[in-house]
Amino acid sequence: MTDTNPAPQVLFYEQGASWWWLIAGPLAGISMGLIQASAGYGFQWLIPGLFFVLVTGFLAIQVKAARIHTSVELTPDTLRQGTEIIRTSEIVKVYPEATGAEAPKWQSARALGELTGVPRGRTGIGLKLTNDRTAQAWARKHQKLRQQLTQLVEERIPPA
Repeated sequence: MTDTNPAPQVLFYEQGASWWWLIAGPLAGISMGLIQASAGYGFQWLIPGLFFVLVTGFLAIQVKAARIHTSVELTPDTLRQGTEIIRTSEIVKVYPEATGAEAPKWQSARALGELTGVPRGRTGIGLKLTNDRTAQAWARKHQKLRQQLTQLVEERIPPA
């Protein structure tokens, strides 16, 4: 049996956070063990084990949340920012980058996704949507996302 619906072409993707952060848990446990040993207490498993479990568990929750809420995926048909998905056909214009001291109007528009603003470490991209709406897309590699979005809009709506 063959799949008649192939996966859409992904033009841009950011995962949100890396699982590599979980290495901090074992490092915290090892550090506590070394601190115990250097202080003359010998090595006892309780404290290093506790640090290992707590740090790894806390970071696992944080990474999982970041992978859900700060990931970005652009296909020819949709733009997903976190858990919010909009159709690319709703995007009418990609505003130019903010330059100078005065902030453009689009920077006060709502950020796409379920977060209250553009996530930390990401840069907003102004979008004019259908029905005279304005929003901000965002990404770490914002120039690449801006380029892909602009290309999609120009293929659909030639520049004036």
